[in-house]
Amino acid sequence: MIGFLVVLAIVAILVIVTLAKSVRVVQQQTVGIVERFGKYKTGLQPGLNLLTPFVDKVRYTIDMREQVVSFPPQGVITEDNLMVSIDSVIYFQVNDPVRATYEISNYIQAIEQLTMTTLRNIIGGMDLEQTLTSREEINEKLRYVLDEATGKWGIRVNRVELRSIDPPPSIQDSMEKQMRADRDKRAAILTAEGMRQSAVLSAEGQKQSAILTAQGDKESRILRAQAEREARILKAQGEAQAITTVFNAIHAGKPDQGLLAYQYLQMLPSIAQGDSNKLWIIPSEIGKAMEGLGSAVGQIAGIPQKAEGNWQAPEITDAEATPEVESGVQDKAVAEADNAVQEAIAAAQNAAVSGRTTAAPAPSTSPEHTLPEA
Repeated sequence: MIGFLVVLAIVAILVIVTLAKSVRVVQQQTVGIVERFGKYKTGLQPGLNLLTPFVDKVRYTIDMREQVVSFPPQGVITEDNLMVSIDSVIYFQVNDPVRATYEISNYIQAIEQLTMTTLRNIIGGMDLEQTLTSREEINEKLRYVLDEATGKWGIRVNRVELRSIDPPPSIQDSMEKQMRADRDKRAAILTAEGMRQSAVLSAEGQKQSAILTAQGDKESRILRAQAEREARILKAQGEAQAITTVFNAIHAGKPDQGLLAYQYLQMLPSIAQGDSNKLWIIPSEIGKAMEGLGSAVGQIAGIPQKAEGNWQAPEITDAEATPEVESGVQDKAVAEADNAVQEAIAAAQNAAVSGRTTAAPAPSTSPEHTLPEA
């Protein structure tokens, strides 16, 4: 009885072990590599799989997801013999698990070494300035070389990124000084450009102000000149009208020698009031002198002894009714008014000169008396 139980327990254990060896569950995004007697047999897909117990063996389990591997910083020498430290990150994915298992013993280590050698080849053909400013170019070249080399391993390199490129500390200090100097230069340039723009704007403002001031002065002078011209025109017209009015009034009043004698006597006080008149001589017989004053001054040509005829007094026009002179004929009006004034003055002077040349002087034999100074 005991022996039977022992045999039954051994059989149960064998069944359990057999089931464990024949049933294998594979996780999603993984592939199991099955070998039979040390030789590749098949690949197990995700899910429940049955194997031949004690014959088939799952040797490797390959992760089919994209993997990220970061490598420690590597020292690389640039073309200008400067050592830089480069830290890189690689994104890759296994496409063929069989080739990734049997074509390379450790594909992660192989990718690391291949990345190091490829970086040295690429960076060795660049100087430090190009290395620092050509990350995209380095990443693309590195990805192309790695993808081509790992293709036969059943691996595809999706991306390569350089996380950091660190030059030596002394070079970093020099670069910082250079950048500081460059920024100071740009700040000085911007300041100078700002000052120049400010000066240009100020000059333009002063120019506009000077132009407006000159235009205002010009318009003011033009207006003053026009006002002065109109004033001269009105003054000349007034003088011409006054001379014409007086001339017509004299003829309308029919002047004779008595009127001239009266006017002459009215002028005597004015003659005596002069500052340069220290001595003034008049006839002693003032009565006879006054009676014969008309004959003493002589007869002026054109003025009769007694006024005859019928003269009409000129009509005096209102100054406010004088028409304004149009701006288009102002110069012509000024010329006509000046000509009229000159003709009237010339006529009066000719009349006076002809009167003096034709007048008969009256000698005085009366004793002279002096008047006191005015």
